[in-house]
Amino acid sequence: MTILLELKKATKDFRGVPAIKDVDFTLEYGEIHAILGENGAGKSTLTKILAGVYQLSAGELLFDGKPALLASPADALRQGIAMVFQETNLVPAMTVAQNIYLGDEKLFNRLRGLYIQAQRFLLSLNFYVDPMALVSSLGAGKKQMVEIARAVHHKARLMIFDEPTATLTPEEKFHFFNLIRRLKRDGISIIFISHALEEALELSDRITVLRDGKVAASDLTSNFDRDRIIQAMVGRSLSGELYGAEAKNRVPRGYGEKVLSIQNLSMGTVVRNTSFSVFAGQITGLFGLVGSGRTETMKIVSGVLKRDFFHGGTIRFYEKQVRYRTPRPAVIDGIVYVTEDRKVEGFFETMSISENIQLGTLAIGVNPFSVVSLAEARQLAKQWTDRLAIKAIDPDAKVIELSGGNQQKVVIAKSAVQKPKMIIFDEPTRGVDVGSIVEIHRFINELANTGIAVIVISSYLPEILALSDRILVARQGRIVEEMDSRTATEQRIMYAAVH
Repeated sequence: MTILLELKKATKDFRGVPAIKDVDFTLEYGEIHAILGENGAGKSTLTKILAGVYQLSAGELLFDGKPALLASPADALRQGIAMVFQETNLVPAMTVAQNIYLGDEKLFNRLRGLYIQAQRFLLSLNFYVDPMALVSSLGAGKKQMVEIARAVHHKARLMIFDEPTATLTPEEKFHFFNLIRRLKRDGISIIFISHALEEALELSDRITVLRDGKVAASDLTSNFDRDRIIQAMVGRSLSGELYGAEAKNRVPRGYGEKVLSIQNLSMGTVVRNTSFSVFAGQITGLFGLVGSGRTETMKIVSGVLKRDFFHGGTIRFYEKQVRYRTPRPAVIDGIVYVTEDRKVEGFFETMSISENIQLGTLAIGVNPFSVVSLAEARQLAKQWTDRLAIKAIDPDAKVIELSGGNQQKVVIAKSAVQKPKMIIFDEPTRGVDVGSIVEIHRFINELANTGIAVIVISSYLPEILALSDRILVARQGRIVEEMDSRTATEQRIMYAAVH
């Protein structure tokens, strides 16, 4: 095999601070190369340089053995480099088919023919997406499929995927992995970033681990195991703090005061006559497959969605019957929902860390016309930045400039300042590195230890088992089973979720 792409002493500075420094990296023809590292390690910066989004501050980029100057993503695409970003870059007002062929249109287009062509192409990739649907109407998983389809359509020689499976279901991941292997057989080189270490070990030929903007390890995948990757990522082993070991050694908390009581909750066909309770000082894990109604149930509880007006069931919060039509009265009462989609619903991307965290206090009855002290806002932000170990170039950095894990910590901080009596975490560690997972899990446990009722929705069974004191399983819009975390197993939980 010969080298398709090479970086020599690559450095990229932002405001004088290096995001990557003196990185040497090679990619061979027809190779699947995984880039791993903690949030803020420089993974996305490195791949965005390869995709023409950023330009090197120092160093050299060679493509096909020749120096390459990639001034924009369009330049990169012309040379055969396509990237599927973690945050989708589709045009919401256009259809799926129009987005796939955007920039590659013929002079005269016949929409019917375009849709038929797009449908055949999507089915060839095992992506079941309506080509006539507006992108704005799609969920995160289907948007990701459209991004992937667009990259494949452009017949790139190098394809870069940033967290491609974060929003995909297990079945969609299976088809995606088969697609990646098919692209490799066709001679296409693949770079992908993933926080799921098992995916990297299963799929890649080589792994490069970044830490603090530098290469910490690079080797054939066969020479790595999970513990060696984590050691390279964070400089120490976390095997005693993550998932299996954490679940095995923890002692579940007992039942405190009943905080939430749900009876026969219904919303159309999504949530159907479901009933359960939540208790103070306890972490309740909620597991269910896509379409089980788990997120919708908690959005009804927190006022994001409305239950059926007639026969919609009852919600009691501290024995008081409530019906929230918007999130604000729920927040004032002490119910806080931490969204699974931080990019769309979690923060204001062009505002600073301190401004986002300060905004969290406005929902709890603070006078909106009062003057906010900049010094107080910064002090509040510093308190939560230290508590959650949020890493940023400077305290006034915009949230969009942060890595995915640090953005998630800002969302959690913005919710925690609202002094909740019950807090709902929806996929709290999706797209987050192993170091940040430990920190977020530790914070969730701290909240429960102070007597707050905590609900954790997660599609990752090891996380559910590691965190939960009791586990609820959702299926087809209902809570179908409750388990004690001491006796629950992955097999029992999954059986309840599908049968």
